[in-house]
Amino acid sequence: MKPLAIARPGERLSVLCLGAHADDIEIGAGGTILEWIAAGIELDATWCVLSTPGPRRAEAEASAAAFLEGAADRWIESGDFDDGLFPSQLRAIKAHLAGLRERIRPDVVLTHRRDDAHQDHRTVGELTWNLFRDHLVLEYEIPKWDGDVGRPNLYMPLGARAMERKIELLDAHFGSQRSKDWFDAETFRGLARLRGMECRAPERYAEAFVAPKLTLGVSGNMPALRAAE
Repeated sequence: MKPLAIARPGERLSVLCLGAHADDIEIGAGGTILEWIAAGIELDATWCVLSTPGPRRAEAEASAAAFLEGAADRWIESGDFDDGLFPSQLRAIKAHLAGLRERIRPDVVLTHRRDDAHQDHRTVGELTWNLFRDHLVLEYEIPKWDGDVGRPNLYMPLGARAMERKIELLDAHFGSQRSKDWFDAETFRGLARLRGMECRAPERYAEAFVAPKLTLGVSGNMPALRAAE
């Protein structure tokens, strides 16, 4: 299948990364971020984690800085919303995200799936679509006990180097999560290998997204999803 690209090396790409919790963005889209930077895309990234209680704030900010090393510009923001209670904080979270929308105009928004089984993830995904109505929104996936990984329709092949770097950074920065039975290299590599098989990734690994709405541009005055060269 002929791949499409949203930016070429040397071009600027503005990305808003939204995560309910520390480590969500990294697990769902960390490899994609690493690949964009390594490819020479001038990444202008806003990284927003909404719930970072206690030591999770330091973990989230250090990890974001590591994943965004080499980005052209970056802004890392940590929030104080209560973990596990996002639906009851809907009004405040919506106002927070609306404030982000007023400050930035991203080309791409990376966010949670709207049908994610975790209530916090699902709330962020729903609000993303409610607020960012004229943007390319890509919904990433988080493996979890609920077994809710679905049928993605957009894939980002990952090189072996990016895959290993993603795992290395997750392990290095999220010490609070290492005791959890799902938080290990086998989980992250296993899901990426499955997605890599589905899209026939050259180096076997991929991250997958749900892209509910895409616009293909062909005119000179419209940004385009281009066939990769």
